[in-house]
Amino acid sequence: MFPLILCYVVLTIVRPQEYIPALLGVPVLPIVLALAFAAWLTSGARRPRAPQFVILLAFFAVLMLSEVANGWVGGVKDQLGKFGPVVLTFFMIAAACNTQRRILVLMAVMVMCATVLAMHGIGQASAGIGWTGIPLGDDGRIQYVGIFNDPNDLGMLFVLVLPMACLLLKRAGFFGKLLWLACILTLLYGVRLTNSRGAMLGVLVVAGGYIWYRRGAIVAGVLGAAGLAVMKMLSSRMQELDAGEESASGRVDAWYEGLQMFKSHPLLGVGPGNFTDYNPLTAHNSFVLVLAETGFVGYVLWLMLIGYTFWMVATVLRLKPDPITDPERHAAWSIERPMALTLLLSLCGMFTCAFFLSRSYMIVLYVVLAIVTGFYLGARERIGDLPSFRMSESGMRWVPAAIGSIAGLFVLVSILLRTEG
Repeated sequence: MFPLILCYVVLTIVRPQEYIPALLGVPVLPIVLALAFAAWLTSGARRPRAPQFVILLAFFAVLMLSEVANGWVGGVKDQLGKFGPVVLTFFMIAAACNTQRRILVLMAVMVMCATVLAMHGIGQASAGIGWTGIPLGDDGRIQYVGIFNDPNDLGMLFVLVLPMACLLLKRAGFFGKLLWLACILTLLYGVRLTNSRGAMLGVLVVAGGYIWYRRGAIVAGVLGAAGLAVMKMLSSRMQELDAGEESASGRVDAWYEGLQMFKSHPLLGVGPGNFTDYNPLTAHNSFVLVLAETGFVGYVLWLMLIGYTFWMVATVLRLKPDPITDPERHAAWSIERPMALTLLLSLCGMFTCAFFLSRSYMIVLYVVLAIVTGFYLGARERIGDLPSFRMSESGMRWVPAAIGSIAGLFVLVSILLRTEG
């Protein structure tokens, strides 16, 4: 099963089936996914328990129900084809990747795939067209095929794998360190070529998060401010970080329209994929998009999915068993801690980018959530005494959290609109 999962991840990111003539029109992704799922079902592997499994199924049901509530019964079939593969991928990765070795292998595959895309972008920036046949964007920003045809999506991918590459660098031998260092530098240059403000902020958040964990908030804040100043000098688009700039203004207007959709369809939203039926531009914010398209019910579930995932890695990092009274657990925790920190930084970088993108249903996001879920399930067995996160005990806390975050979005948009004016 695991080799098929790796194959599916490679095909999802590199996407050769979309530019190699012999593979055009061949349903490569569905075939590999079906084989991997069949292998999982017949493997006899234990079905893991974590709140994310139930939450994701409930969110999937809400997507279909929202389609029906908005007058399109055929939307059920549409969501089965669009989001169904995401659900299957999440289940398989979370179930299979519960050991350090498997997670490291999957991280290595993701980093290498992202590096391939960055190399494509470097060649594209130099020659004006990449080996996929995709030309450089009109605005001089690199792009790829399929789900990465937007420079901002490329940037988000590069950002979320950067902490993984750093972990692999730390654990590798001499030649391995050279390989992963080359990948890191290529990915950072790729971020530069995307000229994505969200991706650059994501890099800053990843670096700041690491410094905060190691050196404290004051040092992270000072260095973060310095890093932001440097990024503004490196990127012309970073110099336009204000609500009155044309691109930013359009995003704020889209956020406002998304909140109006929520007000008019508060329970189940306007339906997945229907945002642009009400506004010419997409939401440019994954949180606003879910709120507008799936309403309060879908938003609470999506927030729970994210919240439990962050909570899991934070729980591992905060554990810190006493090395004197409990040396065995401390030793086990010391092994798990670097991976927990890596996954936390990947989550922070990814959702920093996602705050400025409409990528609420993008499969790569759920791959990372699945990796964290699998890691925590394995860490519970290896360390012991980690909480199981039962929804019966902590599920209701996400309702006030959702209400508070929605109120925060309304306040933020109100302030930005006044600044824009």
